[in-house]
Amino acid sequence: MEASVSQIPGGGSLEADNEDKYTRDGTTDFRGNPAVKESTGRWRACPYILANECCERLAFYGLSTNLISYMEDILNQGNATASNNVTNWSGACYITPLLGAFIADSYLGRFWSIASFMIIYIIGLTLLTMSASIKGLKPSCHDNECHSTAPQNAVVFLALYLIALGTGGIKPCVSSFGADQFDESDESEKKSKSSFFNWFYFSIKIGSLVASSVLVWVQTNKGWDWGFGIPAVVMVIAVVSFVLGSPLYRHQKAGGSPLTRIAQVLVASIKQYRENVPDDKSLLYEVTDKESAIEGSRKLEHTEKLKFLDKAAIETEKDKINSQPSPWRLCTVTQVEELKSIIYLLPIWATGVVFSTVYSQMSTVFVLQGKKMERHVGPHFQIPAASLSMMNTISVIILVPVYDKIIVPIARKFTGNERGFTQLTRMGIGLVISIIAMLAAGIVEAIRLRIVARDNLYDSKDFVPMSIFWQAPQYFIVGTAEVFAFIGQMEFYYDQAPDAMRSMCSALALTTDALGNYLSTLLVTVVTSITARNGKLGWFPDDLNRGHLDYFFWLLAVLSLLNFGVYLLIAKWYTYKKTT
Repeated sequence: MEASVSQIPGGGSLEADNEDKYTRDGTTDFRGNPAVKESTGRWRACPYILANECCERLAFYGLSTNLISYMEDILNQGNATASNNVTNWSGACYITPLLGAFIADSYLGRFWSIASFMIIYIIGLTLLTMSASIKGLKPSCHDNECHSTAPQNAVVFLALYLIALGTGGIKPCVSSFGADQFDESDESEKKSKSSFFNWFYFSIKIGSLVASSVLVWVQTNKGWDWGFGIPAVVMVIAVVSFVLGSPLYRHQKAGGSPLTRIAQVLVASIKQYRENVPDDKSLLYEVTDKESAIEGSRKLEHTEKLKFLDKAAIETEKDKINSQPSPWRLCTVTQVEELKSIIYLLPIWATGVVFSTVYSQMSTVFVLQGKKMERHVGPHFQIPAASLSMMNTISVIILVPVYDKIIVPIARKFTGNERGFTQLTRMGIGLVISIIAMLAAGIVEAIRLRIVARDNLYDSKDFVPMSIFWQAPQYFIVGTAEVFAFIGQMEFYYDQAPDAMRSMCSALALTTDALGNYLSTLLVTVVTSITARNGKLGWFPDDLNRGHLDYFFWLLAVLSLLNFGVYLLIAKWYTYKKTT
């Protein structure tokens, strides 16, 4: 009798050998062939991705960290206007990833999306550099006071929003592309994938550290032409680094439009609303192949919640007769579970907005607070207010290795979870720490205002005799919160996203940063409107010595506490995704 499986020397089968040779998560190499485990992916491919991310973040934070100073000093904008312009632009940088992610998941794949949008990024940086260095585009400055024209402002904002578009194609894809280098079906690679997100965020903060120290100093002391030109050069280095790793990368296939698949489930559910979902869920429609009907995606197990959507997978007699039923009438269980997974994620996503609002204060209100404090170190050196954000970066750089190498192994012994903490627990801890950060910032501001009152420094252009290093704890605590909340979010959204929608879910996570910035803008606008009525100066006057930033920090602490309470209820309800 002929053997059903080809044999190889040593008694194994050719099929088993191929399974060991190739990845089992559907990834391919650069030429589109199944990815060979030994020669692609894993940590060997990650240095190029991490270097690319480090350079891109250096360029981005080189702009965003001190952008409010450029708005105030060069474009001659007031505190509230400059703050809102920065948060609006930052918000756009976290909304455009939805577009970039859609293109990546639907058509180009993550590699080509990253490479394409990098070109747009570099064009924006080049234009911004020209606006700060070429006569006619550069605002005129005399006696330390600058005046910009409407066309000059238009060029600056065109450049900034080109950069926002460019980063939108990079942000949602890089972390997912890096995680794609590890095969989840291999236990050793699966553990490495969890560790990857920690080191990915570590590389972000290395770039941020250089930006908040070296680049901010260059912008303050050497000029904005150099301050914007260096990030442009760094982005060119990022492109080179990324392309060099091409032979090593593993690629997930683009699965087609996720929005179309979502629409098909909704339409099919409505069309079959009169049908009854069978008690035996194995009767729901699913393809019999090993892989799902969605390109680049594994099958998903059925979940009991949101039963109305299951109607889209009810196979009627008419469907059984038709060899190719319309996807607008009949969907697979996996396709239905894709939509359920997104719906399960949305409440968790909503609770991240307030945390992002807290985080956004580092590039706006924290900087304004620091500019009113004593910044001299010795007789000749003065720290730029925005540079103190390096304390946040240093805290992350210190805590990521501590978390990965010390906290996780200790927590694993108590929880039995291979990650140390569940992803939801990790994010919850970050939310609690963010409350403490706002309390610390409020205390520092309350002390600063007491000194103002004691020394009668109202309307004075002198610095308040209180060292800017009093801000260090609030930056450090925000960094601690990031290690738990932001890294936890990256891993959570990648892990819980359907395979063919991972870029979209990463983009969804990033939109919390956008909405956090917009919420900050809204809060500043509303607070200013309410507190400045009837001739009062309010919490955000141009002279912050007469303001009340401490009240604003208390407000954010209260909102964060309420947000954490809501998070606990939602986390208890959440259903984790299961693949088959």
